[in-house]
Amino acid sequence: MKSLKGSLPRTGEGIVIDIGTGDGRFVSAMARATPNKFFIGIDANVKPLEKPSMKATRKPNKGGLANVMFVQAAIEFLPEEFTGVADEIHIHFPWGSLLQAVAKGDDKILSELRRIAAPECMLEVVIGIDPERDKSEIERLGLPDLSGQYILTKLLPNYLQAGFEFVETRQMESTEWSQLETSWARKLSGRSTRFVRYIVLRAV
Repeated sequence: MKSLKGSLPRTGEGIVIDIGTGDGRFVSAMARATPNKFFIGIDANVKPLEKPSMKATRKPNKGGLANVMFVQAAIEFLPEEFTGVADEIHIHFPWGSLLQAVAKGDDKILSELRRIAAPECMLEVVIGIDPERDKSEIERLGLPDLSGQYILTKLLPNYLQAGFEFVETRQMESTEWSQLETSWARKLSGRSTRFVRYIVLRAV
């Protein structure tokens, strides 16, 4: 099947995919800030995509964004046309099955991420968990403590196996993650007990 990359507008600075994009705030904000990149927001739920999709198709003088596309798709079944397309992949504050997949290193999901990644694609994952507020969800998903030791000794080998190399991991301060252009970051800002783990990898 033909790759989507050749049919997209020429951007010059790459293609960015945001998985679990929700209402598309990150995609829309970054597309305005960096018009030479093409942004694709993907979410399994079609409802939150309707409004940003409609806005993106407006004329530029009415807030439209020619360098944006929104796609309804589950992480387990990303479109075949996206193979090798992404120069950057972002996953910010995932929840439910997406959170479980990236925090536990699900083989199938990581393989899908590697499939859509171009060589040297940057994969950025930001996971935010509040041990008290999210206790029931942590237990339901069987989530581990996302310590640096767990990341390096348990999680990283799964990403390496899928075709990614380690770049960086650290805990993000609230003053840093609250500035991310996502609706979840805005909603969660001010909650000092939330542990936010930042992970960066690169496709090899």
